[in-house]
Amino acid sequence: MFWVLFLCTGNSARSQMAEALLNLKGKGRFHAESAGSRPRPRVNPLAIEALREHGIEWAGHAPRGTTGLEQERWDLVITVCDRAKESCPYFPGQPRMEHWGIPDPADAQGDAAAKREAFRQAFLLLGRRIDQLVVPPPS
Repeated sequence: MFWVLFLCTGNSARSQMAEALLNLKGKGRFHAESAGSRPRPRVNPLAIEALREHGIEWAGHAPRGTTGLEQERWDLVITVCDRAKESCPYFPGQPRMEHWGIPDPADAQGDAAAKREAFRQAFLLLGRRIDQLVVPPPS
């Protein structure tokens, strides 16, 4: 099992979607969790809606902080926003670190349709990155 932690600032959108996507697409080979450097009070409903639109029932958790996660053994830690990258805690055991700079869909301006589209785009971008992560290397 390959353990992956997705970090974001609020743990309310991108990191939650990434966790759900990897746990689904990883088919038991990956275990994903997510956290935020400054967790929001709740998961953004548009993130949950984006998952459901693609047939993924969100069974995640309320946004949580990073306290205690540095005690876990992670194989890979992925920051999905620049602010989380800057405030990323130290993880002993030297897990591989990656940064996926994905725009925050919660910052989208405009009407409800424009905001939903921002979440769809973030979901699709995360999905493409996760597809690359789960494909086994050629033998």
